[in-house]
Amino acid sequence: MELEDLVSPEGVVAHLKVTSKKQTLQDLAARAAELTGVSERTIYETLLERERLGSTGVGQGIAIPHGKLAQLTRLYGLFARLDTPVDFESVDDQPVDLVFLLLAPEGAGADHLKALARISRLLRNQSVVEKLRASDDPAALFAILTEPVATNAA
Repeated sequence: MELEDLVSPEGVVAHLKVTSKKQTLQDLAARAAELTGVSERTIYETLLERERLGSTGVGQGIAIPHGKLAQLTRLYGLFARLDTPVDFESVDDQPVDLVFLLLAPEGAGADHLKALARISRLLRNQSVVEKLRASDDPAALFAILTEPVATNAA
């Protein structure tokens, strides 16, 4: 599973101006609605439902909100770099400035988990995260997200 299968250049936001977790999820739901054709309210409620189970703030200033929607036929990803970090009730209590939203069809089971694992692996890579934080150009952010990550480099 490659990230270019999930996120498109239109799904990358370089300057998300939000002041709270709720506003972050609302804004991303609105943007996801444009990409998926699913109603903003449906997406937002799905994300909120998932957050009630436990924050998707995974630490190190990163959040990976996600949910499953019956109306989808494929996986969708959106990436946002927040202008100002917000409290996301993260596991390490650090504010979040990088958010990768993942939406999947209800029956996506393994694909959903593979996509979450792929996103998580990418965002655990310190050099990738530093590049994402250093760039404020959507095209550059998209390139960083989708560049092949060297594995087992000697």
